[in-house]
Amino acid sequence: MLIANQWGMATMLLAALIVALTVVLLLVTAVVVARARGKYGIRAPATGGHPAFDRAFRVQANTQEAALMFLPTFALAAWLGDVRLAAMFGAVWLVARAWYVASYLRDAAKRGPAFALGMVMQVALLVQVFTELARAAAG
Repeated sequence: MLIANQWGMATMLLAALIVALTVVLLLVTAVVVARARGKYGIRAPATGGHPAFDRAFRVQANTQEAALMFLPTFALAAWLGDVRLAAMFGAVWLVARAWYVASYLRDAAKRGPAFALGMVMQVALLVQVFTELARAAAG
């Protein structure tokens, strides 16, 4: 069943908003790296130099890696399962990821709780996907 038929347009739009905000987060991390390059005189293609630039560069790369796993898993969970549940997991993942970015930029050693919360939400989405796939296979 399509999302719009199952839970209505508002829930579908919530899922779309989470995807759009994830892209905004990716753009923000790219801007942070660009600003750090200018501030600390790190010319491309260099990927290291000043500790603050290194943190900005790593947080961008880590966020891209996390989003690469999150976006398709979130889309599958919203499409196959309860889109409201997927949206809840996705919203918490997004907040955790923004917290991770802020924590990493301040002090990389303090990013752990934000990372853990985001990972739990990622796993929750995967469980939702595989649960729905098993239900569909069972008929």
